[in-house]
Amino acid sequence: MTASTPAAGIPAAATPAAATPAAGTFASSALSPEHRARSRERMGREVFDVVVVGGGVTGTGAAVDAATRGLTVALIEARDYAAGASSKSSKLIHGGLRYLEMLDFGLVREALRERRLLLTQLAPHLVKPVPFLWPLTHKWWERPYVGAGLLLYDTMGGRRAVPRARHLSRQRALQIAPALRPDALVGAVQFYDAQEDDARMVAFLARTAAANGAALATNIRMDGLLTQGQRVCGVRARDLLDGTELHIRGRQVVTATGAWTNDTARDSAGEGGGLQVRPSKGVHIVVPRECILMETGMLTRTEKSVLFVIPWGDHWIIGDTDTEWRYDPAHPAASHADIDYLLAKANRMLRDPITLADIEGVFAGLRPLVAARTGDTARLSREHTVDSPAQGLTTIAGGKFTTYRVMARDLIDAAARGLGRTVPPSRTRAVPLVGAAGYAERWDARQQIAQRSDLPAAEIERLLGRYGSTIDDLLELISRRPELRQRLRGANGYLAAEIVYGCTHEGAMRLDDVLARRTRIAFETRDSGLEAAPQAAALMAPELGWDDARVRREIAHYRQAVAADLAAQDQPDDKLAVEARLQADDPAPFYPGADG
Repeated sequence: MTASTPAAGIPAAATPAAATPAAGTFASSALSPEHRARSRERMGREVFDVVVVGGGVTGTGAAVDAATRGLTVALIEARDYAAGASSKSSKLIHGGLRYLEMLDFGLVREALRERRLLLTQLAPHLVKPVPFLWPLTHKWWERPYVGAGLLLYDTMGGRRAVPRARHLSRQRALQIAPALRPDALVGAVQFYDAQEDDARMVAFLARTAAANGAALATNIRMDGLLTQGQRVCGVRARDLLDGTELHIRGRQVVTATGAWTNDTARDSAGEGGGLQVRPSKGVHIVVPRECILMETGMLTRTEKSVLFVIPWGDHWIIGDTDTEWRYDPAHPAASHADIDYLLAKANRMLRDPITLADIEGVFAGLRPLVAARTGDTARLSREHTVDSPAQGLTTIAGGKFTTYRVMARDLIDAAARGLGRTVPPSRTRAVPLVGAAGYAERWDARQQIAQRSDLPAAEIERLLGRYGSTIDDLLELISRRPELRQRLRGANGYLAAEIVYGCTHEGAMRLDDVLARRTRIAFETRDSGLEAAPQAAALMAPELGWDDARVRREIAHYRQAVAADLAAQDQPDDKLAVEARLQADDPAPFYPGADG
């Protein structure tokens, strides 16, 4: 990101609101190539009430919040929706049990209330209850201590949306989790939290923003701020697909750039100014379900934090780490030390140890923790901070995935104060995400849907959990193009139609977008999706207008990125892992001349 660039701007009152399209300009929620083209055209001519920089969960949540208040909204993202930390979380919607021990009751209560909203109203198609076992390792004192904490956890969020915690003897715990070593526990408590596919949830947030009139475009990088005098009046950006420079004008600019927050702060307030974050790296490994014989997830303490063993379809996700990251936020690399740490902590509890050979996938992301002067990143609060370093500019950092809606509300509340007119309060508590309306009815009718579509009932259940009521669009696509009902080769059960749908409705523009985020082929297959890549690229090509040369470049770049990740995982520490990871070039700008 470059320094702020003085440029001709438009003051807040220069263009009346009536001159810009009202919310709802795009009735469709489909993030199609045509939507991107229309959005880019709007970005070149409109003055938006709010320009959002960042396409993670907070940025897309902010776009939904602003658009549903009747504000005109543009959102840009340099890579893909959820390309950063928002696709690399533990895939949980939870209150944060460890924050109870830190006496952060406000954060836990807020997160549990958001969990209930997501489970029951906002995203019941994407968020599901999931059981966890908390093994007890000390007699006498630990059961009442943990039990009291979980009783508080069950009641703090108001009306329950998941089953209450229950105490188990060691014998009963080993019956539901025979993978555990008998000498690793004296008993257990089982409790419930909730789970989602983080990247898919962000895509649905983006679709919800689009359905409410927002202009959204990925692969558009912010290069600087537009200013008039001391006031920020937009962003200077570049379309990485064709090299075009854009000046996107807005009465307010809000940034939700996660681990890149420090770059935005330097851009607006100079070195050392504005909101600062200390990125913390979290690494997860993925192993086959048969490696760990349990009917429940597991949570256990480590020296610094907690370790989760999380059910994920035919896999387990094991994580995570919590270490300060001092390198480029674009390349959070998992090292051999990270993997060894997770294996050691998991194997401390398991009867049959898992090994490096069992690992199917690894992913690493960065938490944007608000900077403190001293201390370990594991002890920094996950509460968010909103800052206004310059007139017309508001930024946010911190927080956790579960509370994205509250973060988005607070961010738009702060920006709205600078609009010079009355703005309605947030209404996202009552705005279900695209796919939620009609989901329950379709779930109840899943057997009939299976018969009509000639797909197995288990397949319909899987698709309903990924698409909700938008399964109608997917099944209509399959009806028109029956060849898309086939499973993608080397893709862990995904249908060819899901790749095409990722392009026509979910904003995918790159091969990595569909393999790593619209699906999870990249970390659910032992070859990181390399076998699936050619077929996926061939399916994407007609939808995105790729020629043969572009298809080859996409496949080559994906292979190079996979090789770099694997090389990083062989390195003993972060420094060497970063050097290995950087062997993959930046996610490809393909505008003329950019690829050599």
